Amino acid sequence: MKQFRIIMEKTYPEWDMAVIFSKINQYYLTGTMQDGMLIIPRDDEPNFWVRRSYERALNESLFKNIKPMNSYRDAAKSIDKTPETIYLETEIVPIALYNRFQKYFQFQNYKPLDKVIATVRAVKSEYELSLMRKAGKIHEHVLEDIVPGILNEGMSEAELAADLFKVMIDEGHHGVTRFGMFDTEIILGQIGFGESSIYPSYFNGPGGNYGMSPSVPLIGSRDRKLKSGDLVFIDAGCGYDGYNTDKTMTYMFKKSLPEYAIEIHNKCVDIQNDIAKMLKPDAIPSEIYNEIIDNLSTEFLENFMGYGDRRVNFLGHGIGLLIDEIPVIANGFNEPLTEGMVFAIEPKKGIKNIGMVGIENTFIVTSKGGECITGNNPGLIPLY
Repeated sequence: MKQFRIIMEKTYPEWDMAVIFSKINQYYLTGTMQDGMLIIPRDDEPNFWVRRSYERALNESLFKNIKPMNSYRDAAKSIDKTPETIYLETEIVPIALYNRFQKYFQFQNYKPLDKVIATVRAVKSEYELSLMRKAGKIHEHVLEDIVPGILNEGMSEAELAADLFKVMIDEGHHGVTRFGMFDTEIILGQIGFGESSIYPSYFNGPGGNYGMSPSVPLIGSRDRKLKSGDLVFIDAGCGYDGYNTDKTMTYMFKKSLPEYAIEIHNKCVDIQNDIAKMLKPDAIPSEIYNEIIDNLSTEFLENFMGYGDRRVNFLGHGIGLLIDEIPVIANGFNEPLTEGMVFAIEPKKGIKNIGMVGIENTFIVTSKGGECITGNNPGLIPLY
């Protein structure tokens, strides 16, 4: 809360009141995830108004001021005068909720709060990092040690997803993969055999997959079965007690890929390692991005970070309570890195008739460069 107030003062010196509706941001600031709203006045104590479950909030949270409410009317009665401008999470609050809230608080204007709280969350405490390290250990063990033993010829992508989910839960995964990206449903991540991993997807990432159907373009196909010679692509999140890591691992099933595909994959691994060395305090994300991109050949850049015209313009992203956090290793992110930030670095390249090669691991920014917390296996694990 102290850091939130400091950054609000720098960003919006005129601010009077901020209101948090997102359950993720409420959890970050109060330690409990309920249906309610957190009101933060500039010159007074914050109050967490809870509709459901007030009892559970009291059980879970050490937050000083937790109060019950049946509607926004109850909270509004506690405010002597509502400021003309309220600071809100404009990426999250839907219009209907906004209208209900304004009915009782009757402010005139709003300003976006999203970047402020995302900036606060970008630097992790030692406690947060300890949870991410635990998630990373689970991730490493499952994708590097266990998955090779559950891949069987003839299994479908959907079957692999189901088996993988159970294994991850058994190993300690918290069971959900959360994204901030609007209206994004993800169970584990993207799982694809061969060409499925470069199939078009609405998901803003390099890879793809067929999914269950047009209505559920997720999980994996029931029809695409694993066969000899397939590249197996698994890009999955893993979390422990709310905090996530991100990792991609690839496998060669019963037969090696062509040598040129292996060389492309190894180049992606080298790029990951080069980026990791640059993840130090005061490094600039946009400069890291451009240094890498400017040193790649035109030939290699074709289908790099995607396939065809479906390329993404980043090399990595912040991660924590959500898989997709800021900063991003991309143009436009010009603020220097801080020790304790965490990034998922994911250089990948699509190859026609083969699929998506490359790698992804999660790194903590340190004075010595990125500390990998999800394992060091270079991928393309041979299963033959």
